[in-house]
Amino acid sequence: MTKRQSRWGVAVAAAGAVAIALGSLAAAQDGPGPHDAAEFDALFDEVKNWGRWGADDELGTANLVTEEKRRQALALATRGRTVSLSHNPMPDEAPDNPDSAFNHTMAESLRSDTIEFSYHGYGVSHIDALCHFLHNGAMYNGVPPEASSVEDGCGKLGIQNLKQGIVTRGVLLDIPRLKGVDYLEPGTAIYTDDVEAWLERSGVTMQPGDAVFLRTGRWARRAAEGPWQLSGNSAGIHASVVRWIRASDVAFFGSDAATDVQPSGVEGVRLPVHTLLIAGLGTNIFDNMDLEALAAAAAEEGRWEFLITAAPIPVTGGTGSPLNVIAVF
Repeated sequence: MTKRQSRWGVAVAAAGAVAIALGSLAAAQDGPGPHDAAEFDALFDEVKNWGRWGADDELGTANLVTEEKRRQALALATRGRTVSLSHNPMPDEAPDNPDSAFNHTMAESLRSDTIEFSYHGYGVSHIDALCHFLHNGAMYNGVPPEASSVEDGCGKLGIQNLKQGIVTRGVLLDIPRLKGVDYLEPGTAIYTDDVEAWLERSGVTMQPGDAVFLRTGRWARRAAEGPWQLSGNSAGIHASVVRWIRASDVAFFGSDAATDVQPSGVEGVRLPVHTLLIAGLGTNIFDNMDLEALAAAAAEEGRWEFLITAAPIPVTGGTGSPLNVIAVF
């Protein structure tokens, strides 16, 4: 395929995405609030964790993963079965990877690799640091933007704070399985009622410090129907679900796309869930996880809880990190 043909394909996919997105936006605006920026600001103030672990805290809800929590999580690895939750990077241009950002070259003489890519977006499985989003000019815990430098990275709340790794109980929310479909259509909003219905069906009881992974079936849909423009047009949770996340003391949250339903249904706020979780609760987000193998393994094992391990690259001041997340049954 030539670059011209590829760009034409991207344009066609984008046009279709706009049509679907408009219908999804109307549906989302009929649901629970927040519906606009004012309601969003009120929700942010309602759920934020600023000061909960002290004025100088840089870990946020990762504080909920205690030594006891890790020991409990390790006890879930009864079978020794491992499943990766990370998707292999996509080097080819596509509507959901428009910049072809992953470049891998090898020097034959030295048998060494050079890898260059930008991981924020929709093509690389990664985790967001707590300095990745701001709200009304402040990061999590009220840290001002002056604490971030464009050249030197984030002065505070960088990904190096997770250098000791993530070891906790993982929980899978398989919403397509709940609804009896292979995947959710782009723009489908997931509400608290959906989450609670899945937990009742799966028999999972939430516990403080859990890492929650939301399957929308993004990769199953891509395999069946081809790539589409995810930016502005993806299934995910509505901002109202953040109240449940806060009440459940979830430590980490992630999905197979960008967690937020897009369009968001919140007029004037493009990614409200990202903003609420990262800047408000202090919750790191896993983006672009591939949850297809995990969903299959969980169904075979008959349980949707497991040990989860993840190790971000501890780049000082980094706004996040690519990583390979492993579930162990």
